Amino acid sequence: MLDENMGFAKQILCFLRIYRLCGGLHTQRKKFLTQDFTGFGLPAKLLQAIARLGFAKPTPIQAQTLPLALSGRDILGSAQTGTGKTAAFGIPIIVGLMDNPGSMALVLTPTRELASQVLKAMMEMVPVPGIRGALLIGGETMPRQLRQLDMRPRIIVGTPGRINDHLERRSLRLDSVRYLVLDETDRMLDMGFGVQIERIMKHVPDDRQTMMFSATIPDDIAKLSGKYLRNAERVAVGSTTSPLAKIQQELIHTDDAGKFPHLLDQLTQRQGSVLVFVKTKYGTEKLAKKLVKEGHAADAIHGDLQQNRRTRVIDAFRDQKYRVLVATDIAARGLDIPHIEHVINYDLPQCPEDYIHRIGRTARAGAEGAAINLLTPADAEKWRAIHKLIHGVPAKLPEGYGVAAKGKGKKSRGKKPQGRPSQDKAPQGQVQHGKAPQGKAAQGDAGSGGFDPLKRPSPDRRNKPFGGGGKHVAGARPGGHGARPGHAGKKQGRGRG
Repeated sequence: MLDENMGFAKQILCFLRIYRLCGGLHTQRKKFLTQDFTGFGLPAKLLQAIARLGFAKPTPIQAQTLPLALSGRDILGSAQTGTGKTAAFGIPIIVGLMDNPGSMALVLTPTRELASQVLKAMMEMVPVPGIRGALLIGGETMPRQLRQLDMRPRIIVGTPGRINDHLERRSLRLDSVRYLVLDETDRMLDMGFGVQIERIMKHVPDDRQTMMFSATIPDDIAKLSGKYLRNAERVAVGSTTSPLAKIQQELIHTDDAGKFPHLLDQLTQRQGSVLVFVKTKYGTEKLAKKLVKEGHAADAIHGDLQQNRRTRVIDAFRDQKYRVLVATDIAARGLDIPHIEHVINYDLPQCPEDYIHRIGRTARAGAEGAAINLLTPADAEKWRAIHKLIHGVPAKLPEGYGVAAKGKGKKSRGKKPQGRPSQDKAPQGQVQHGKAPQGKAAQGDAGSGGFDPLKRPSPDRRNKPFGGGGKHVAGARPGGHGARPGHAGKKQGRGRG
């Protein structure tokens, strides 16, 4: 009930907001998409802030998520990349922080790059002073992050490994967290962050709103949501296991010796920025150097680079100072650069679901893009596993593929790319085109067919509090984020972020 002492004008405003939220929830279930952001009952200052950012009409994931999240519901959401997911959870969080001055928000992401982009996007939407943010990721110095924490941030975005580092140091306390987001949950589990997330949960109060997002939601993620979420609303936009419809996929049959000549061919034939995926950190550096020798503006990014170096590489690519970025899967999620027109899988991914996230780096926000896959005979089983997971991918393979690493395909009758070794006997010139998947994912084990199976924990259902429950972290100084002991706690678990 409304407070009897509340002013009449405030009561009217409160009733209007409740009415709008209820109306939004009702229409969401009827798949109604509001035409603008005014229908969500957002504060005027927040509406002005998102308008300045160019937000005119809510995307489908925003239109479905906002009414539910603004009403306080837990969310289990899935959507394609580049669909406005950050604003879908960021806007309700900002509203909550404005309404509850003592509250905090915590957003967990699998990679440093994604964490940085999420914090930047959220802070751009904050319309009032006093709501500061902190970025807690590996690869950056502790003193810098401790200075951020001294400013008493209310929005904390980070990777699980570094968040746990601060919890162990007692430089961070989470008892004021009322809004928790697990972004790219499937990727965090793939990277071995399951144990790290469990440890963080022990420091977060049970009295919170939790939103879990994932590009794909297999059964184990759905089960995990039962442990972290309470009476969650399921929000899904489009197929959750298929690439964007505007990605043109191409398959080029070759062998190891023919990969680089084919890559040079593709770079010559195509215009625009190109993201090239390889399987090893060493491979990124080696391939980027070879491309530079051939006259292409290229650079490499992988997990062993220092954070400041990684940031410079990504910023330079975003500013189009060079055309080709060679990367490991670290860039498959979280890299949001609209001008990427082509993704080339120089090496196929070790997990079939990573194929989705790799090629999702192009065709951002409704644009068109292309995904080119260089397939050797040794990759046949990997490609079949991708086809098993996703309909619409070209799956016809030449005779002899998958039998041995040395292919038995026909020689190309077309013109050889410049620089091709004379001993190249790959089945060149065989290019298959396929429309992006339209149907549902095929049933069965996505890890079959030669791929490494996804290793995720098999969680129990929620049957007890996470712990913490608003309890102060031992040694924390009152009113702050905690005292600083002279040394960091022992690092545990995989995937340090």
